Amino acid sequence: MRRIRVLVVDDHRVFAESLAAAMGTEPDVEVVATTGSASAALRCLDRAQVEGRGVDVVLVDADLGVRAPGGPGARMTWPDGAADGVSLVAQALGGHPGVRLVILADRDDPQRAAAALQAGARGWVAKDSSLSRLLAVVRGVLRDETHLPPALLTGVLGELSTARRSRTESERLVESLTPRELEVLRCLVAGLGRKSVAERLFLSPHTVRTHTQNVLGKLGVHSTLAAVAVARRAGVEPAD
Repeated sequence: MRRIRVLVVDDHRVFAESLAAAMGTEPDVEVVATTGSASAALRCLDRAQVEGRGVDVVLVDADLGVRAPGGPGARMTWPDGAADGVSLVAQALGGHPGVRLVILADRDDPQRAAAALQAGARGWVAKDSSLSRLLAVVRGVLRDETHLPPALLTGVLGELSTARRSRTESERLVESLTPRELEVLRCLVAGLGRKSVAERLFLSPHTVRTHTQNVLGKLGVHSTLAAVAVARRAGVEPAD
């Protein structure tokens, strides 16, 4: 019988180790490791993949890294840029698309749960859920199920509906751009400055400035940062 390989990611060591020990008593579950940071989790996923024993499911704390040593309210951002468990979802799936990620949360939060699902998470589960519930979720996501607490469904669906409307409007605005304006926008999404855009597209800085102003006008925004936000909602990829 092939065992389900689970990675627990939580910076509360006692909780992580207790959960790992409890899950490890199941005959079909193998807890690969417990980690206390996003960067350590990503390294663990990479190592498991190299060894040919990839992780199946990652259980990650929604507030990973938020509770910094400075006390209540202090916030820590890990070196890899993942500020919390929701941020880790996209990073993990970027290098390990077959992994299922489930968020473990202290509280219901429709907005963050929706963001997690949009990033690719397969579930949002209360940290105080019973072991049987957590195991059901782990086994369920491997059957491509999505798990949410019933109390969150209405809020999450509302958030996703709002996000879809926003994306549709952003896509409509981006479609109004000319091919050259879209190239300039993709460069902006990639973080390039005006001089770099000019060099990349073999244009003069003045022409890039004109194209940028046209992009801002068509997108209905007043800054390149706002233009990039619209582009990301529309799914515009950064220039290579």
